[in-house]
Amino acid sequence: MIQEDEASVIKCVATPVSQPARQELATDSQEPTDNCRFFVDRDGEMIRIMCCDYGFRAGAGRLYQDKYGEVPDNVLVMAGDNFQHELSALRRSVRFNEYAALEAPPNALARVAGSAGKLLVSGLSRVDSWLEARGLLGQLQPAEVPADVQGEDGQLNEECQEIRAQLRQLKLNDREVWAREERRKKESGDVDAPWFIKAPFWLLCVMLDVCFANRPIQRFWVLETVARIPYFAYISILHLYESLGFWRAGAELRKVHFAEEWNELHHLQIMESLGGDQLWFDRFIAQHAALLYYWVLIVIYLFSPKLAYAFSELVELHAADTYEQFVESNQEALAALPPPLVAAAYYRNEDLYMFDELQTCSGDDAPLRRPPCSSLLDVFNNIRDDEVEHVKTMHACQDTKLIAEQLAGRRKKLAAEGLSSE
Repeated sequence: MIQEDEASVIKCVATPVSQPARQELATDSQEPTDNCRFFVDRDGEMIRIMCCDYGFRAGAGRLYQDKYGEVPDNVLVMAGDNFQHELSALRRSVRFNEYAALEAPPNALARVAGSAGKLLVSGLSRVDSWLEARGLLGQLQPAEVPADVQGEDGQLNEECQEIRAQLRQLKLNDREVWAREERRKKESGDVDAPWFIKAPFWLLCVMLDVCFANRPIQRFWVLETVARIPYFAYISILHLYESLGFWRAGAELRKVHFAEEWNELHHLQIMESLGGDQLWFDRFIAQHAALLYYWVLIVIYLFSPKLAYAFSELVELHAADTYEQFVESNQEALAALPPPLVAAAYYRNEDLYMFDELQTCSGDDAPLRRPPCSSLLDVFNNIRDDEVEHVKTMHACQDTKLIAEQLAGRRKKLAAEGLSSE
């Protein structure tokens, strides 16, 4: 159990601890005073969570929050609303130069890209002012701070500013990531894939190094946006094959891929809650890269599922190496920060069916993972271990017999533990 501190109460968009549960669990010396700060896990322990959600879409569509799961509106309404929302964000990003606070990138290619970006921002800012002055665009106003995280001055409250400042101090060195990857290749070998599979992977890595130098949370958000896409592509093809009667033996594999996509969705929303999607440019890069990779993987999977899985193994290995380096470089800082609600709810809730489905290829003798989630350090350790699970599954999927054996072994393991895979 943890003690409540004396910091100001902040209303949260979610209610992770119900009032009856709080009254049942609280003691005289440990009385939670607000609905935001705690999440009650499956063991009855109260986990202090991060109250502030720094995501661009904070409070709308976040997992485990009030409006999540609603049926969407028609596509024209949603497209129009999103266009207006993104247009205003684009205008603010260049007029108020939200990129000015970014640190100078360490490598030459990134510095060249940064200089070009400054010129582009300056030019777009002048164009926006010209259009606004002639009434072609509306009067631009700064973005409002949500009322539940406002301080007395109308700006972000002191606690949220402090946590955001700590998040901005987190570091990741690209060269150290590449060095770690090279050591791993020497120890365990590289993925067996032709150059035309490795080329788009290298392109992704270079894009991350150039565009997200010294910005690890933003880098992770983009990486997780792209990392979800292969599983969506594989599910699409397997479902198509079933509908056409080509192949009906892939239903269980499709379920595993959905569990993997569900896992990556949580990684994505964790990074969003930490502010990974705040800048308009980052969202533009991530969303267009995701669309491109979806169709590339669709084509590859149609002609060679083995090569498609090899590509995914490359991406997941890179993710695991990157998270491992990040944890080593920021261990003390991460340990001092609480986890976001979406992380605590995923790793410590009562229903772990989807999380267990992720662990398909861990081996018959390996116990099912039940990781802690009491700090941001736990969160990133868990994400790194999740990526290792993805690597195992993607490697097994390149051998038809191996993945079939893994799935059969998992069914026996769940049956022995009194669980069900259905």
